[in-house]
Amino acid sequence: MAFLTPDPRHLDRADVRPTGRAPGLPPDARYRAWDGSQDVPDLTADELVDALADDVLEHGDVEEALRQLMQRGLRSDDPGRGDLRGLRDLLDRLRDRRREVLEQGRLSDPLADVREELGEIVDQERATVQRRLDESMPGSEAADPDAGAPDPGLQAMLRSIAAKRLDSLDSLPPDVGARVRSLQDYDFLDGDARQRFHELVDRLRSSMLDRMSQGLADAVKGMRPEELAAQREMVRDLNDLLGQRIAGQEPTQADVDRFLDQHGGFFPGAETLDDVIEQLADRMAAMQSLLRSLTPEQRAELQDTIDALLRDDRLRWDLAQLAANLDHLLPDGLGERARFRGDQPLGLESALEQLDRLQALDALESQLDGTAGPGDLADIDRSEVRDLLGPDAVRDLDALDDLVDQLEQAGYLERDGDRLELTPRATRRIGQKVLDELFARLQRDAFGGHRQEHAGSGGDVEEVPKPFEFGDPFHLDLRATLGNALRREENAPAVRAARGSAAVRLRPDDFEVFRTERTTSSATVLLVDMSRSMLLRGCYLAAKRVAIALDTLIRTQYPRDHLSIVGFAYYARELRPEALAGLSWDGYEYGTNLQHGLLLARRILARQRAANREIVVITDGEPTAHFEDGQVEFSYPPTRRTIRETLREVVRCTKEGITINTFMLERTPALTDFVGLVTELNKGRAFYAEPEHLGEYVLVDFVKRRTTKLS
Repeated sequence: MAFLTPDPRHLDRADVRPTGRAPGLPPDARYRAWDGSQDVPDLTADELVDALADDVLEHGDVEEALRQLMQRGLRSDDPGRGDLRGLRDLLDRLRDRRREVLEQGRLSDPLADVREELGEIVDQERATVQRRLDESMPGSEAADPDAGAPDPGLQAMLRSIAAKRLDSLDSLPPDVGARVRSLQDYDFLDGDARQRFHELVDRLRSSMLDRMSQGLADAVKGMRPEELAAQREMVRDLNDLLGQRIAGQEPTQADVDRFLDQHGGFFPGAETLDDVIEQLADRMAAMQSLLRSLTPEQRAELQDTIDALLRDDRLRWDLAQLAANLDHLLPDGLGERARFRGDQPLGLESALEQLDRLQALDALESQLDGTAGPGDLADIDRSEVRDLLGPDAVRDLDALDDLVDQLEQAGYLERDGDRLELTPRATRRIGQKVLDELFARLQRDAFGGHRQEHAGSGGDVEEVPKPFEFGDPFHLDLRATLGNALRREENAPAVRAARGSAAVRLRPDDFEVFRTERTTSSATVLLVDMSRSMLLRGCYLAAKRVAIALDTLIRTQYPRDHLSIVGFAYYARELRPEALAGLSWDGYEYGTNLQHGLLLARRILARQRAANREIVVITDGEPTAHFEDGQVEFSYPPTRRTIRETLREVVRCTKEGITINTFMLERTPALTDFVGLVTELNKGRAFYAEPEHLGEYVLVDFVKRRTTKLS
């Protein structure tokens, strides 16, 4: 069954038949089988900001929010839109690919193909030797008739040489390493067999030794001492440096520079000892992993094969020491056991290729898992990603890499030096999202129209018409007015034709006007408890969301009103509304200085001329601090002095006509008793609200109080 997708470009619409319809798509959408060439619309910057909103509110850090979004990605509800696949999705695909590699084969006998090829070479050599032996026998039909009478002595010598060769071939050991070692000293009679054996040895050296040190396999092909001298010296010098680190005597950079000046050709681009170790670990990990994945017998045979290929006891020892040193220095050791679970037997070269792929998958997984931010994605090799996961993964990675640029171009992010900050536009967008979410959770009858029972002489115009009454503002609803007139008989078409006029006659009761909602102006100060306990109890984020929602509500719906936000803990301070989204909590600040918060709120409200002035307090505990003689006095449990000074500030607010409404996020006896005293003195109201429902209570109360008719 073909995967069907809308064709966004709408090309050749007449030739495309609707072969299917996806849920939620328009009925006239045209479809065609997916072939990878279709353009799928990307997520918009607005959708990305909405996805960042919750993390920005929780962490107060847009860069942390971006990291979270990069991790989880974003899926669109629209089936015709593209998704933003996150790093977790890429990591899942990497792990799935790793399982696929492990299930493609098994390590029953990794040297089986080498053993089989060696057998073919030996059989080919044996056949040639036997043929030569037969030719040297007296009266042999294979003898050359034109060669004359054979020399009996020469024939005897040839028979002796052939017999020795056959004895050597028959006595070859079964192990691959020992067989390779014996054949390297064997004088082949068959030239083709000799060439096949040398090619096999060169291929094995390239497969195994190149994974130990770059260029080593090429150098050991000739096996001449002068060609191995540079390799022996490099491995020996490197072991000296690694030995110093193991002993706790870190080599100086000057020592490393001297090593690289002499042996840098083996480690291109390396500048430090860590660079050298990293390159060696990458090259040797596959071979060490293969050795660890084999049975002891298979491991011994493979190690013996490596020794046979080197044929240099000192170099073998130095390389073994190098592997031991790396295994000691690397946190997870050098190479790990691979558990192949497939049915197809893996030969040596194919096993090493699969182990190389597993190593590359692990390295990419580590790189993706350690991504700290969008800037780190540029360092990931796209060609490596394409080779391991395919072109779709590269597109997903590029989309994550473009996140910041997309948000910057849309005006939602700006840079302050090396840091990313939200723009005012982004803050407004996040505030509107919070407000919409809070309103969406309310019951349908919680708000209604929020109008008064009687239309007033001033206020906001609504779309609901009403018959005109004396004193109403003349916001004429022309459509309803003419409709009333035309429905009367005297304005019927036949009547107007008889009058010889197309004019419509109006009466006073025809007129309808738009209703107006009488509203009151309001000045509010939101006091948000920012003490340490608010975060520990999970209340701070809820209070922060309410502050943002109230600010957005007033800015968008009641622009003539005033809202100030004051945070209080050890002391109180006014907060800028535009900085609320990025506001972070100070986890080391103790104290609940409500007295200072009320004092600051009262001074702010004294500058406002609104008809309603109120303070909304959101807290999870009774006051534990107050100002005295210019100093903060803190005590837990709170002293009588702190409670008394806070209540005095409540009395001052009450005398100035300021209403105090308190939202308790915890229902402890001490907080309940204190809030009861505040309510008794101020005649305000007190609510107990769970953090997840705080916004509903506060917003309903704010709107209801704002639309109350004043006597």
